[in-house]
Amino acid sequence: MAITHPSFGRLDDDRIIIFDTTLRDGEQSPGFSMNLEEKLRMAEALAELGVDVMEAGFPIASPGDFESVQAIARRFAKDGPVICGLARTAPADILRAAEAVRPAARRRIHTFVSTSPLHMRVKLRLRPEEVLELVTSSVSLARQHAEDVEWSAEDGTRTEPDFLCRCVEAAIKAGATTINIPDTVGYALPEDMARIFTMIRERVPGADQVVLSAHNHNDLGLAVANTLAAIRAGVRQVESTINGIGERAGNASLEEIVMALRTRHDAIPARNNIVTRNILRTSRLLATITGFDVQPNKAIVGRNAFAHESGIHQDGVLKDASTYEIMTPESVGWTTNSLVLGKHSGRAAFRDKLRALGYGEVGDNQLNDAFRRFKDLADRKKVVYDEDIVALVDDEIVRDHDRVRLVALTVATGLGAKPMATLALEVDGERRDGMATGDGAVDATFNAIRNAFPHDVTLKLYAVQSVTGGTDAQARVTVRLEEGGKLVDGQGADTDTIVASARAYVHALNKLLVKRERTAPADLRTMLSA
Repeated sequence: MAITHPSFGRLDDDRIIIFDTTLRDGEQSPGFSMNLEEKLRMAEALAELGVDVMEAGFPIASPGDFESVQAIARRFAKDGPVICGLARTAPADILRAAEAVRPAARRRIHTFVSTSPLHMRVKLRLRPEEVLELVTSSVSLARQHAEDVEWSAEDGTRTEPDFLCRCVEAAIKAGATTINIPDTVGYALPEDMARIFTMIRERVPGADQVVLSAHNHNDLGLAVANTLAAIRAGVRQVESTINGIGERAGNASLEEIVMALRTRHDAIPARNNIVTRNILRTSRLLATITGFDVQPNKAIVGRNAFAHESGIHQDGVLKDASTYEIMTPESVGWTTNSLVLGKHSGRAAFRDKLRALGYGEVGDNQLNDAFRRFKDLADRKKVVYDEDIVALVDDEIVRDHDRVRLVALTVATGLGAKPMATLALEVDGERRDGMATGDGAVDATFNAIRNAFPHDVTLKLYAVQSVTGGTDAQARVTVRLEEGGKLVDGQGADTDTIVASARAYVHALNKLLVKRERTAPADLRTMLSA
């Protein structure tokens, strides 16, 4: 039965709303962080992807979170997806969220409270009747500031059925237009999801006049399966993230849900507004911004997702791709572009290759910087592969708003000699020089960075891998830093492993600065006194 929603108008039975929480739940992952410019870039990519609702952040969490949510709301002041801000039941939370999303053309306040016996007893220390009162008061207040209000039962899948129904009924009566039952700890099985949503539809008055939503975590690897089960049980909204990022084991993966619905339309006849050919470039953008690559065998967007090594498989694919491919690579953004770039390639061919690789339109200044670095790479390599281009342009195009940049690096080392590194950083536009020795070339380089830009962190991980094969291959380095319990990963690539290491360290350093700004915005000099 069709219903009417304040943000979407008439919703037919087969319409699925795609709610993306990459910028909120996804960014809560340990080591993941984005600065304001990166969040805006990601928000634009999500809008181009076609998400219906974008949960932009948790405005009360910090001044930085509020600023980013408000900036995204302003970016979509005339048109675009619904911009959503998360809030607990406290009036201050709800008012802060309302202020943050107000500039958006379409806005939503998303308020939640725990409803399971364990959470109520241990976390909230409240009786069930007190929680019911919070449901009513929080939704009522949110509704005064937005027509579109979502209410969530935190730990809903471990909530007693009768009490869950009472809470849902209270939220609907108070004005909620979307009811979300999250599997907060990834505990449920697909049959649990079907049972819970069927129960709500059958037992709760007014449930047929609101949008039911599912938000599943992946602790048992069942997030997508649970989401599909919820859709089959009548859910009209699914909450997910790009690449499945999120706390602990992550969330249901947007790309997997969407392609499952598209590929198995015969079993689940549901439609959505996602532009699937933009999936890969959105995935790559997120991986570049966060410094976390998806695993090679990741469904849809992993580099092996459409690779065939077995002779039997290769033979079948050559005869008819559908023998072993249930979707086309092009449908999610993989390209068959065979244009080979080298040192004689021009700027136009380079720009075309960037489009094919999912970078979209690139500004002239960014293009010039990336093209200059590409030419330098082409002089050092016989063949420049797509993977090489992706690795090198990440620094120039995606990380162009970093506050700390590597400007120059010289390392002197050799058998029996004490390695020494000399480098220059640009910090908020100001040049800072550093020099240090170390146990090796990499250690000396990292010490020199600390000399130029004093800070106190712990190196938790240093890993090197080859982007492609051959002795002239670029090295991709991952550096993990810890500061006060906060973990961040940085990545860098270059044919010189030491340069790649320095880039990775500086990338991680920039992410630590973002985390600092979230909790205590201050001038960069604050970090220098650490």
